[in-house]
Amino acid sequence: MTLMPDVDPADLDRLTARLALAADDAGLLDVAWTTVDTPVGPLLLAGTPQGLVRVAYGTEGHDAVLQTLADRISPRVLRAPARLSAAVRQLEEYFAGRRTAFELPLDLRLAAGFRRAVLTQLRQVGYGTTASYATVAAAAGSPRAVRAVGTACATNPLPVVVPCHRVVRSDGALGNYVGGVAAKRTLLDLEAAA
Repeated sequence: MTLMPDVDPADLDRLTARLALAADDAGLLDVAWTTVDTPVGPLLLAGTPQGLVRVAYGTEGHDAVLQTLADRISPRVLRAPARLSAAVRQLEEYFAGRRTAFELPLDLRLAAGFRRAVLTQLRQVGYGTTASYATVAAAAGSPRAVRAVGTACATNPLPVVVPCHRVVRSDGALGNYVGGVAAKRTLLDLEAAA
């Protein structure tokens, strides 16, 4: 026994898009999300009315990330690609080698205190360059907080856009990365080739 008639996936996508627009127009959409395929795997993008709040690698578990957003920000989370079209476009430009900096409003509510200070400093590390964890710690006002910089990078809610991949160990070794060392190498190689 079939409870639902066969539904054309295109019709379902249109219905979902209409629902997302109606929820956004009514002020009922607190967190919009979409995914984008990239050379480092699928990335989940999530945004609030204030700006991009989360970029997540597939290795982080997109369903778990969405649940965390529902728990920490609001349960009103909906797939709504229209709100994130600028972020998707800018990421596509970045991966095509046509963008060296992101010009997106950011919602940094998922980082506080020293971690937020580190995110601010990460945005100063230029495209195609790297900085050591120690250099970032000093720039963030705590020169001895090298390990805390590592933790801030590991918990960066906006990887790629806030470039924690540009932070390396003082000996030049890559160090760890939320998307994996291979993704970090890919991002650094992409920027070096430009």
